[in-house]
Amino acid sequence: MAEKIGVYFDESALEGCLDAAQLSEEVKKKWGDLCPVVKSHARLASQDGKAMIQADIDAGTIDSVCICGTSPRLDWDFFQFGAQVLVGRVNLREQCVWAYQGPNGEHPSKDEVTPELLFKMAKDYVNMGVVQIQKANVPVPEDIEVSKKVLVLGGGWTGLNAAVDVAKAGYPVTLVEKEAVLGGYAAKMYKTIPLSFPYTTSGSVGIQDKIELVKSNEMITVLTKSSLESLSGMPGKFTATIKTPEGTQELEVGAVIGATGWKAQDTKYLAPFGYGKFKNVITSQQFEEMAKAGQIVRPSDGKAPGSVLFLLSFGEKLEAFAVAEAKAKEAAAQSEDKKVEGEEDDKRKFEPVKTYKHLPFSSEIATLTALKQAGYVREFLPNSLAYIMYEHMMVPGINELYYKAAQNDPGILLSKGRFESIRDDGDDDMAVRFADTLLGPEIDLKSDLVVVPTAMVPTSALEPIMKFKYRQGQSFPDLELFAGFADSNYICFPYETRRTGVYMAGTVRQPMTLSTAATDASGAALKAVQCLESVNRGMAVHPRSGDFSFPKFNFVRCTQCKRCTEECPFGALDEDEKGNPMPNIGRCRRCGTCMGACPERVISFDDYNIDQIGSMVKQIEVPDEIDKGGPRFLILACENDAYPALDMAALRGRRWSPYVRIIPVRCLGSVNAIWIADAMSKGNDGCLLLGCKYGDDYQCHFVKGSELCNRRMDNIGETLGKLGIETERVQQMQIAIDEYDQLPEMIDEFVDRITKLGPNPFKGY
Repeated sequence: MAEKIGVYFDESALEGCLDAAQLSEEVKKKWGDLCPVVKSHARLASQDGKAMIQADIDAGTIDSVCICGTSPRLDWDFFQFGAQVLVGRVNLREQCVWAYQGPNGEHPSKDEVTPELLFKMAKDYVNMGVVQIQKANVPVPEDIEVSKKVLVLGGGWTGLNAAVDVAKAGYPVTLVEKEAVLGGYAAKMYKTIPLSFPYTTSGSVGIQDKIELVKSNEMITVLTKSSLESLSGMPGKFTATIKTPEGTQELEVGAVIGATGWKAQDTKYLAPFGYGKFKNVITSQQFEEMAKAGQIVRPSDGKAPGSVLFLLSFGEKLEAFAVAEAKAKEAAAQSEDKKVEGEEDDKRKFEPVKTYKHLPFSSEIATLTALKQAGYVREFLPNSLAYIMYEHMMVPGINELYYKAAQNDPGILLSKGRFESIRDDGDDDMAVRFADTLLGPEIDLKSDLVVVPTAMVPTSALEPIMKFKYRQGQSFPDLELFAGFADSNYICFPYETRRTGVYMAGTVRQPMTLSTAATDASGAALKAVQCLESVNRGMAVHPRSGDFSFPKFNFVRCTQCKRCTEECPFGALDEDEKGNPMPNIGRCRRCGTCMGACPERVISFDDYNIDQIGSMVKQIEVPDEIDKGGPRFLILACENDAYPALDMAALRGRRWSPYVRIIPVRCLGSVNAIWIADAMSKGNDGCLLLGCKYGDDYQCHFVKGSELCNRRMDNIGETLGKLGIETERVQQMQIAIDEYDQLPEMIDEFVDRITKLGPNPFKGY
């Protein structure tokens, strides 16, 4: 805990609107010996300013630093004074001087006397900054002995590329493939869409070269006819149980890359297009196998087709599946509502995700495959014609050149049209009716062979591919949000999963081409390496990269309520035989959701804890009467989106009420109800929780934090009711980082709405 805090004011950040000398006197008067050094500098974010601070540290006068100036999001890397020196930041520019707007709309000016409300705001923020450091400890990283080996699941195109990339980085790899040979589906392909200039003709897959590269690399151990039986432990110390032909073996690995690929969709979804009813309606996967075998023939008679129709138009034929799935989902939700206590464990069981959506989700791949296979027709059967009928021609990026090359081929006809029906026109020839085509309002297109798309279903949708030995179940959570794909809404972390140290790549994550999958493999390989080197140092991998703190438990007071183990978004907590939480530090992302969930407040971080934020709340000076100083409002703002959005709003000249005080939190999931109770019992008139958007399209950096906070609002309402305080005084709002322009209005409307309720009943006590 900090005992000698140096407080430093950046005069340039105050912009003449606040008096650094006056603020310094307030600090000395209030904190005395706790702050033996209180100084100001014309520009603290300069070499001279930093040298001044460093001199005080070297002299032993201070053991921690409080920077009062710009936002903590600026110059964070500049104000570093070693691992043993705590550094706190007080945002006096963006969220004080720039954001200030007086009750009558007036703005501060360096040529005028500092408004009293602005000075009180700055004083509150400085006091909050001092106590934040006072209640923190220097994080001591957990010393973990880690394995530097990476396990790659899947020996297809993506897995091979990932293994090679990890090995190139200097880390040993164990590659596990369930089949007898490597290559996956790529080895079954005749050709691939263009991978290089001029991007106009299909070419060799190159899978055999990749296989030889893997087999010849001494850093890579290949296990074929093998499968993962279970994965336990945590990043740096995973134990992978592998079933091999020689028996079961356990491997110690540090990180895992999942490249288990895809399976073909159930052909029942192709029935509306004639598959299964007509012999000469086949899938693109079957057509690829024909080309690989060296000939293209009709299944009905073994003859070469004179024309081949590639169908990329579904019309309204998938609507029946959509309606059926919606009804099944509604029925499942009603069944869930009727469950009695004791049945909650059912949600841990793996449920396959089978949906018609895999067909439209695979549209880009289906389009490119149709272009490629139309080329096969021209190659194998020069006198035959290829038709491609589509609703949407999806050829993003450089693949536009491939599309144009097909357009220029006189033997390939491409037309937009909506599928209506298919029938046998005699002699097993197909007649397909389309509406709204470029050739006319309605046409019948006759063809000897019809090829319908093969949709990609990720293996993660069909089975728990990782077989986690976690309290929260064997599989990845929330797979249904992404139709079974092991993907996420992490815009900044595309390879991320909710299981730290496990990175997915290739078609198990999204439908993608070979070139995209190779890039995906490289990304996952780099994330695996980052994970190893972060865990090796005892720090978080993401999104709080470099954070040495981790949750600590006071088990003496733990009541085994299981809230922390159930609510952790990342499965970082297991349970022992007595029901006590068992932390797995390597899995932890330091969001603090467990701390917010704990009713006994037994969970804390060295530099982020219940007492710390509670003490900051108590530093807000609340007037006894609204008429003599105005109301006060606490805003707990998520540091990932809401807090930066506030900075951005101020940067663009937007201002808000001078009666609010903002405290950044790691995530709204970390907000403990005691903080709100403290704020309201102290007399604050309202509390606003600003967090990320939640739901199916969540933007929360910690996935569930904002949603969990919203669920806890009922408990907070009960607490307020016991205190005799209106529940409307505490509200949660969702905000995206790009909605910064809406924030000032949201804040002011909240202030106006709560002010109309009158003062907090606890005001003055």
